[in-house]
Amino acid sequence: MKIYDTSLRAKVDFEPLEPGVVRMYVCGPTVYDQIHIGNARTFLAFDVIRRWLTARGYKVTMAQNLTDVDDKIIRRANETGRTTEEVSTTFADAFIEQMHRFGILDPDIRPRATHEIGPMIEMISRLIEQGHAYRSGSDVFFSVRSDPDYGHVSGRDVDDQLAGARVEAGEDKRDPLDFVLWKAAKPGEPTWDSPWGPGRPGWHTECSAMVHRYLGMPIDIHGGGSDLAFPHHENESAQAECCWGGTFANHWMHTGMLLVNGEKMSKSLGNFFTLKDVLDEYPAEALRLLMLQTHYRSSLDFSFERLSGAVGTLERVRTAVANLSWAASHAPEGAAGADEAARELGERTAQARESFFACMDDDFNTAGALAAAFDLVSSSNVYLDAAGTAAAAATARAAADCLTELFGYLGIDVAPKPATEELPERCLEIARERGCYEGDDVNEAAEALVRLRADARARRDWATADAIRDELSQAGLTIEDTAGGARVRRS
Repeated sequence: MKIYDTSLRAKVDFEPLEPGVVRMYVCGPTVYDQIHIGNARTFLAFDVIRRWLTARGYKVTMAQNLTDVDDKIIRRANETGRTTEEVSTTFADAFIEQMHRFGILDPDIRPRATHEIGPMIEMISRLIEQGHAYRSGSDVFFSVRSDPDYGHVSGRDVDDQLAGARVEAGEDKRDPLDFVLWKAAKPGEPTWDSPWGPGRPGWHTECSAMVHRYLGMPIDIHGGGSDLAFPHHENESAQAECCWGGTFANHWMHTGMLLVNGEKMSKSLGNFFTLKDVLDEYPAEALRLLMLQTHYRSSLDFSFERLSGAVGTLERVRTAVANLSWAASHAPEGAAGADEAARELGERTAQARESFFACMDDDFNTAGALAAAFDLVSSSNVYLDAAGTAAAAATARAAADCLTELFGYLGIDVAPKPATEELPERCLEIARERGCYEGDDVNEAAEALVRLRADARARRDWATADAIRDELSQAGLTIEDTAGGARVRRS
């Protein structure tokens, strides 16, 4: 397996520090509002990375923080007349809810900044003792030039950064590049006691302390959006490695930017969309499918036109799997898959799985993996069109199972629902009224109606055939003619 390491600017072989075990940390949100779809893209990427590592046999422990004390939270609280705790709790709960809607697995560990003040104070105290940090009044700053390796995550030179460095009003730094570890208390802000007086931690402080406490050092993978590589991840790494020595993260991984119709997402441009807004209108799995058709390191160009296209693509995949499954369960006796067309689909099924695995092992290339899966969908449709009701059960079942497996690795469910969940009891009533079925199995009743309609059409009894169609339609059902034969489905 190969992954692209931001700090090395290269694709490298992935070998966990402990055989068979992966410890990873992904920066979570600052909980002051609903997350936007750019945030969601990053969380999706690492959800799939985690799923694939697990599928490949690794025992993965993943931690993701919630930043619940920050300038943005304080501003939102002041604007709305609420406490910072009320604001952060509201949007932390909202974040978790939207992650569940989006099919994102919960992290194994989800620490909150306000619950980790003690470990942060301990880290800052160590850095002061070691000469890597200093007090300035009741503030504490990290001395960037005390770390000879500063810049290794983002690849930036310290002296080149000086031109863009700035000193905020009220700050008294020794060097413009230094960053705050502890902020002195201000009126109306949440504060905690510390050796330097009441105050609160700086933004960069929490992740280093959390990683060290819950995962230890070094970890295998540290991830986040590309906008976090500098300064956030650079500062995380610097303070952790100076404090405890050694390597902070063995590999750094970052996702590309999300654009909307080719432009940077911005409220001022009117192209800013929250994940909740999108999921209220579109299926979560369609949004996953759209986002995963672009490699996680590349810029993703989002549009509602493309999302609508993904809805159609998802339906085509599910229809193919449903048709394969139906063909497998209705194949005639003796259709075991010995003919040339069946052998060819069997080969394409194996090739699709092999190609999917190769792409995912190559820096989690979901775009290539999906292309392999889509090829199998196309091959399956060609086979079913040619085989019709003579489709080979084993061949169709293998292709359906393969597609279900491959999309499942990406958190996308394409397996057909059991017919008993799809068809209402009214289907039984219609079959009994028509005198073609007396049992209690809704699936058997549907098949009896299909046969009755087929017999009527064969006799050119269009009135009976149309009446059956209309009665099913009134019950919210339709008779669908497929390559593998006709079946009853919800409209």
